[in-house]
Amino acid sequence: LAIADGKKNIVLVVFDGMDWDTTYMTSLFVNGEVAYESGRGQGLSFQDYRGVETDFGYFVTSPRLAKVTTDVNSQTVLGGDAPATGGYDPDRGGRTPWDRPPQRDYLIGLDRSMPHAVTDSASSATSMTTGIKTYNGSINFDVAGNRVETIAHQLQRDRGFAIGVVTTVPISHATAAAAYAHNVYRDDYQDITRDLIGLPSISHRNDPLPGVDVLIGCGWGEEKWADAKQGANFVPGREFYDPSDLMRVSLESGGRYVVTQRTPGEVGSDVLMAAAARAVHEQARLLAVFGAADGHLPFATADGNYNPTIDGSGGKSYRPADISENPTLADMTLAALAVLSNNPNGFWLMVEAGDVDWANHANNVDNSIGAAIGGDAALRKLLDWIDQHGLWDDTAVIVTADHGHYFVLRDPKAVADAGRMTRQAGPGAH
Repeated sequence: LAIADGKKNIVLVVFDGMDWDTTYMTSLFVNGEVAYESGRGQGLSFQDYRGVETDFGYFVTSPRLAKVTTDVNSQTVLGGDAPATGGYDPDRGGRTPWDRPPQRDYLIGLDRSMPHAVTDSASSATSMTTGIKTYNGSINFDVAGNRVETIAHQLQRDRGFAIGVVTTVPISHATAAAAYAHNVYRDDYQDITRDLIGLPSISHRNDPLPGVDVLIGCGWGEEKWADAKQGANFVPGREFYDPSDLMRVSLESGGRYVVTQRTPGEVGSDVLMAAAARAVHEQARLLAVFGAADGHLPFATADGNYNPTIDGSGGKSYRPADISENPTLADMTLAALAVLSNNPNGFWLMVEAGDVDWANHANNVDNSIGAAIGGDAALRKLLDWIDQHGLWDDTAVIVTADHGHYFVLRDPKAVADAGRMTRQAGPGAH
């Protein structure tokens, strides 16, 4: 619809795992008061922005199948036995995201009278980028085992759009992968990276994809020496990409990418922006890999610090270098825009705040709010950039989440009070 309306720039902002309740919790913290109890709400950029006509709605990301067996070596779907639903029953799950569901078990797939497949990020992101319902774990494959074209593929081929992918989590994780790659299974990380940067992969042995123009994310330094999930062509050394692949596509090796990464002793935002400036100057693509432990950006807490408490996934601690040597999602977004906007035909960009999902999986409210605030800061930079360049006639921004965690906030006032007290204590207070 945006293309039909004449838009040349399309930006899809995905807050991974951020359902209505997580949004509500974050806005309570930001507002410092219980300002609303339903609907669009207020306090975050995507709730408050009125510089252009905006709309609010919601959609269903339920998969068609939940449990499917695949073979990454042959890139085939072997079958599955989960119910082929792909739909949603509002009488059981609630008619709006803020409704308390009449039947709680339905939303978490435990209602045996009407089984409901609970989505993962791969299936839901594939639905967003291709328009189909598919199985959990799919990266742009349908349930019959066929590769499906994404909107990024179409715009790149038919309209000459530049394509960008930006994420706070590993570059080949599910949501970023579904922007462009093809794989029957989301954990075949190295091959997914090959698709993203235009190299032959297990899914595109003889017909490699052209590759994206900008890929900025994480996964730096994460070692892996054996991984059956990635198939027979897994290269021991790094989990999310093969370093030799990054070298192959670099300008220095005759490739098309300015390749940069987290550099000891260097400020991450400076490293990234210098690489973006070089890509613009040399009319090249940009590939940047950063990250801290577990391959993602450092987890920010609600107060703006980076000292998360122990949670369901264990404890996280960061050295000062982990903070200084990594950019923020806002930095990544601006770098991507600097490169992509040089294409006169337009661009399609995905920006993912993936750490919201990781925080909610760990039941860590502090990290969840911090991640949502970080994603909102990136969105604010995007909106400012569009305003400053007067590009709203040519640009559409879609802000969404791919799924939720059935998080239920029982005491909204407690979160609002915590936000107000944090603000009164000053920046960085804990």
